[in-house]
Amino acid sequence: MTPIKQFPYTPILGWSASRFDTFKTCRRRYFYTYYAKFDREFPLSKINQLKALTTIPLETGNIVHDVIKALLERFQKSHARIDLPKFHDYTRKLTGRYCEKPFAEIYYQEISRLNVDEIFENVRLCLDNLLNSPRFHWLIQNAIATRDRWIIEPPGYGQTVIKEYKAYCKVDFLFPVGDKLYIMDWKTGKADAVKHHKQMLGYAAWAAFHFGHDPESIDPVIAYLKPDYTEDALHVTRADIDGFAKIVKNETLEMYSFCADIEENIPKEKGLFEKTTLKVFCDYCNFRELCREKTAAGP
Repeated sequence: MTPIKQFPYTPILGWSASRFDTFKTCRRRYFYTYYAKFDREFPLSKINQLKALTTIPLETGNIVHDVIKALLERFQKSHARIDLPKFHDYTRKLTGRYCEKPFAEIYYQEISRLNVDEIFENVRLCLDNLLNSPRFHWLIQNAIATRDRWIIEPPGYGQTVIKEYKAYCKVDFLFPVGDKLYIMDWKTGKADAVKHHKQMLGYAAWAAFHFGHDPESIDPVIAYLKPDYTEDALHVTRADIDGFAKIVKNETLEMYSFCADIEENIPKEKGLFEKTTLKVFCDYCNFRELCREKTAAGP
């Protein structure tokens, strides 16, 4: 498999599924997430403190992803059977370490303390579902022969070029079997076909760009790990990739429209980044303290 291409740094913004999702959800949240250093209302240290807050669902996903990464890397070195007690002990210890991070649920006084045991049980459910799935047994039987060509959460941000636009599409796990490339993406939350299919098309475009692979021989698979193991497999066509490239272009241009300087990625004034009117998004936003302070002080 050819090396992943490297790109020189440029300040211009790069499209990603998560970036555009934030942009569409709430422009003010988007400003705080990507342009905090340009804010003149609140100290940068305060914005960064709120940005660093994690959540129980997010950290559950992080733990699961990192354990699976360690598991796959272990299989690259050894075929030995998994020692489940040791595997679960490793997972429990990792869960404990990750639960030392600052959590939004505690910061905003939704709970007084974390239930680490409950988080661990959710993580273990996801991992046990994967280990007991037909897909995992298929991986061990069919993909192990090419383990030296596996790509497991590659370093960096997954930068690529889609047409002429910078984009970020970082895969969880890519591996060849026969003449196909498979992309596995682990999900610990609810299924969202529209959002997740778009994300997987990005991964397919990334793989096609970096490895010169025919998109129609790339099989992205979304693996939902709870409450039971289920999959959503995509059949990618060249037309899908072309359509995705148009989406990336249009969404990038939308984000560009909020830049005072596109090439340097300097935003327009903060006031143009409007707050969402949908309270459901505010209730889970790390930056809700900032909006509430402003509301309390007046319009």
